[in-house]
Amino acid sequence: MRILLTNDDGVHAPGLKVLEEIARRFSDDIWIVAPSEEQSGAGHSLTLTRPLRVREHGERHYSVTGTPTDAVMMAVGHLMKDCKPDLILSGVNSGANLAEDVTYSGTVSAAMEGAISGIKSIALSQVYPRSGMGDAVPFATATAWGERVLRPLIAMPASPRMLFNINFPAIDPVAVKGIKVVRQGFHDVDRTDIIEGTDPRGFRYFWFGLGTSQSVPEGTDLAAIADGYVTVTPLHYDLTQDSAMASTTALFADQ
Repeated sequence: MRILLTNDDGVHAPGLKVLEEIARRFSDDIWIVAPSEEQSGAGHSLTLTRPLRVREHGERHYSVTGTPTDAVMMAVGHLMKDCKPDLILSGVNSGANLAEDVTYSGTVSAAMEGAISGIKSIALSQVYPRSGMGDAVPFATATAWGERVLRPLIAMPASPRMLFNINFPAIDPVAVKGIKVVRQGFHDVDRTDIIEGTDPRGFRYFWFGLGTSQSVPEGTDLAAIADGYVTVTPLHYDLTQDSAMASTTALFADQ
C-alpha cells in the first residue's frame, strides 16, 4: 500500500513525524509532500497568483511553497502521477479540527482534496489545551491510538468523495474511553472575538481570538471529545442542503 502523508503545520512539524511513525505500521511505501511552512486556517485554498516551488528533503520527501491543497495536487498530479497513492493521511494536526472548524482547516481540506481525486483520505488531529502549551503539544494519545482507529477505516471499502475526520482527546492515552463515530457539531460561540494590540513600532494590529463554546450538543464530535473519546466523523464535499431543495424549487415554480 502506497501512502501519501501531508499536513497544514508544515513539513518540519512534529505532528507529521508522529503521522509517519503511525503510517509505517501499515506500509514502508511512504511519501511525504507537505507545505514548506505552516498553513493553519488555509482551508481548501489554492495558490493561483504565484508559482509553486518544490524542494526535495530526501527520498520520497518533499515540501511545496503553498497550501495543503497545493501539496496534495502537486503530489497526485506531478510527483506521484505514475505511482498514485492508495491512501492519503493528513496531520497529525496540532490542535482540534471539530465542528464547523473543519471548513477552515487545512488538515481536513488536504484530505478533502484527496477524496475529490478518488483516493481514500483521512485527517487526524490532536486536541490540546488552548493556552500554555506553545509548541509542546503532547501527541501521546495520537501515537497510542492512531493505528487502532485507522486500521478498520483503511480496511473498509472506499466511498466516492468521502473522507474521515479523526480527533484525539487531550487526555492521557490510558484515560481514553474508546472510539466513537459521531456527526459534526457546531460551536455555540461568538466569532467576533478580535484582540487589538500595539506592535513595538507603535502600530495597531488585530488578532483573531479563540472563543469558548457555551453548549456541547450530544451525539457530536464536540461532546464525544469532551467525554474522553477518540472521534471519527465521515465527511463529504457535497454542501447541498437537501432539506431546502423542495421549498427553494417552489419559489421558482412560475418562472
